[in-house]
Amino acid sequence: MNRKDFLIQTTKLGLGSLLIPSTLLSACRKDNFFEGLNFSGKVIIIGAGAAGLYAGYILKSKGIDFQILEAASNYGGRLGQINGFADYPLDSGAQWLHGRNSLVGDLIAKTSTKITLDDSGEKFWFNNQLVDVLPKNTDIFSSGKLPDVSFKDYAISKGFDDQYKYIVENRAGDQGAAAKNLSVYFNHLEEENWSSGEDDFKFQKTYFDLINQNIVNVIRDKINLNCIVSQIDYSQNKIKVTDSNNNIYDADKVIITIPITILKENLIEFIPTLPIEKTNSFSKIGMDPGMKVFLKFNNKFFDQNIIGGSICAAYADEQIGKSGNDHILLAFIMGDQASYLTSLGSDSQIINKLLEELDLMYNGEATASFIDAHIVDWTSNPFIKGAYSYSTIGIGNAREIASAPINNKLFFAGEAMNTNGHHQTVHGAVETGYREVRNILKGVSK
Repeated sequence: MNRKDFLIQTTKLGLGSLLIPSTLLSACRKDNFFEGLNFSGKVIIIGAGAAGLYAGYILKSKGIDFQILEAASNYGGRLGQINGFADYPLDSGAQWLHGRNSLVGDLIAKTSTKITLDDSGEKFWFNNQLVDVLPKNTDIFSSGKLPDVSFKDYAISKGFDDQYKYIVENRAGDQGAAAKNLSVYFNHLEEENWSSGEDDFKFQKTYFDLINQNIVNVIRDKINLNCIVSQIDYSQNKIKVTDSNNNIYDADKVIITIPITILKENLIEFIPTLPIEKTNSFSKIGMDPGMKVFLKFNNKFFDQNIIGGSICAAYADEQIGKSGNDHILLAFIMGDQASYLTSLGSDSQIINKLLEELDLMYNGEATASFIDAHIVDWTSNPFIKGAYSYSTIGIGNAREIASAPINNKLFFAGEAMNTNGHHQTVHGAVETGYREVRNILKGVSK
């Protein structure tokens, strides 16, 4: 069940309040949201993903001095664009807009960016055949009394056998996780806060293009690339940020927007060390391997969405919403399936495994029609190391603790730090960048 299906189902169950704008979003849209809030120091932003870029965009609009330090040679974080592989641009990272009721939705409306409702149909690979519907109800994750156990264990307790294994993997994979790691209870609890809308949209160009044209172009001169932060010393009045080349940047406030994987691996030294409850909260937020493989074919033999493969639990037609003619099928691979394909050791082996599975589904048409492939393995990216965050068993209030500012000096943003149910999304990351700018101006201390 994708976000759209989940929200439709929960609305039927009487949770219509999901579609009411969040308090934060309502406040953000008011012209006087920052009225009476002033700050005259300098802000350093660690990371040029969606959260960091949007935080910089807001700081610039307020006339506040800032600088963005990005470890990679390119900006965007888990946003990216592939040109030349198809006769239309592809998103190497995030690509769907999940609902329009968000700050990103507002930006789209303001800029008249072209998007298309993605209401594409799906087929299920079940019992070695493609079917339109599953033979029994698999919607076991969105209603009733849900326990804090994994999707996998819960499915087994409900009588699911190996026939349903990869359908369950798809349910979990849509949340960026292996079914053995994702909490049924906390995933549902966090989804109840979802307020951006029930529809999914695709960009005529790319998600990256939206951010690049309308955010980055405004603050490009403030972005420092290839700047790997190694230490943040916040022991004195002025914060000192040191990079791997021993360059030191002075700041009054620091917004940290790096992925939860990087925080969990302690790749940045903090002086003094972060509170133990903070680092413990990092460890409770999950982020599994993630991979996207774009497969180009000379004819469209495949369905719009294919759910339940043993090699890839979710395939999607990339041509939907695009103006080009190339037939591109996306293999959206998460969790254990991504780990398995990465372990094969070569691109050709990954591609062959996917073609073998599609050949089984479509009687050999995949190999016969195959032209080329493009692989994006987000887990191998040293500054990302995974897909996006999810709710582990026992996560509790870890996101609230993880995102809380420290000493009115360190502020934490990024999709994993979203506490209103919009984690895993670009618009959720953007919300946290906005939130932390406001926290700085308010003088929040914790």
